[in-house]
Amino acid sequence: MTLRHAWKALWTEETKASAAGPLIAMRAPGRAVWSPRRFDAFAEEGYRRNVIAYQAVNRVARAVASVTWRAFEGRRALESHPILALLARPNPVMARGEFLEAVTGYLLIAGNSYVEAVAAGGTGSPRELWPLRPDRMKVIAGKSGLPQGYLYSLGGAEQRWDADPLTGASAILHLKTFHPLDDWYGLSPAEPAAAAIDQRNESDKWNMALLQNGARPSGALVYEPKGAEGANLSDAQFARLKKEIASQFSGAGNAGRPLLLDGGLTWQEMSLSPKDLDFLETRHAAARDIALAFGVPPQLLGIPGDNTYANYREARLALWEETVIPLLCHLRDEFNAWLAPQFDGEVSLKFDLDDVPALTLRRQKVWARLQAADFLTLNEKRQAVGLDALEGGDSLA
Repeated sequence: MTLRHAWKALWTEETKASAAGPLIAMRAPGRAVWSPRRFDAFAEEGYRRNVIAYQAVNRVARAVASVTWRAFEGRRALESHPILALLARPNPVMARGEFLEAVTGYLLIAGNSYVEAVAAGGTGSPRELWPLRPDRMKVIAGKSGLPQGYLYSLGGAEQRWDADPLTGASAILHLKTFHPLDDWYGLSPAEPAAAAIDQRNESDKWNMALLQNGARPSGALVYEPKGAEGANLSDAQFARLKKEIASQFSGAGNAGRPLLLDGGLTWQEMSLSPKDLDFLETRHAAARDIALAFGVPPQLLGIPGDNTYANYREARLALWEETVIPLLCHLRDEFNAWLAPQFDGEVSLKFDLDDVPALTLRRQKVWARLQAADFLTLNEKRQAVGLDALEGGDSLA
């Protein structure tokens, strides 16, 4: 038995359940806990129908998926390891980038993301990793406040995975964001941005309706026949006029077409008020709020207005430092707590940012500071940037 396994066994024997666990379980252990939010609504309105949210999610997810991962045994980097081969090809239909993009995308849209580890014959180290749709997964409440298991439903069929009652360990990894009012599920970034997403979507519908009505403000047809004060159109005349306008003068294909009027009809333009004209700024404000919710600088999404960063390069750096790297740290910690222990040896995963172009400016600043630090040895400087030590590099002379 290795030292790690000995410590794990000792820790398992000494683990005590939380005193608040039965309360967290909401007095319904063994039952699936339904998420109070609708993932399909977030995915439809906040991703498929909203270009700002779509681009924000994709920028973050693709950035996370582009990073290289490395395996370490202690401080020694491993050239090859089964865990690296698994991440390189998580399953037969996905490579690393597509897998990590799906895992991150689900987390950003739903606030929850699930990964299933599949071992050969159900035992041993995982051979495949599969991202699972959050709307099909339910957490089964446990008595101690830890999940008792997970239930996946699809087409009337259900698949259940049990979890260890002491540690919560399972073949399912549940990644979630912080939610102050929910013990089992994370908070979707689309939820606090829901009002801004609805505003943006409604403004798009308004624009489309405007284009379909000739791309100009609406007007009114006024019936004022000569010598017939107070006369009105008959029901038949009103229906015919309405039908002709709908068929011959509405729609983008009829934009600018001359309006032919019968005797007594005049066209009166109706201009937009300053309040109506302010809708464009409302669109930009909603777009900025959506970008803010997903942690993407508005400049990167082409949103005019408050440009916090001096240039595009600084905005890209801010995206990585404030959003992408924290997400990578979250994935690293969860993979090391859930996936790495399923392999033999003291293996751990780390992400490598050396190949990220957006972080070039930051690396240059770090190198400049290390170069000027005369109180550090050469090997200490090399260690700070992730390089191996050199013989004779431990002296300040």
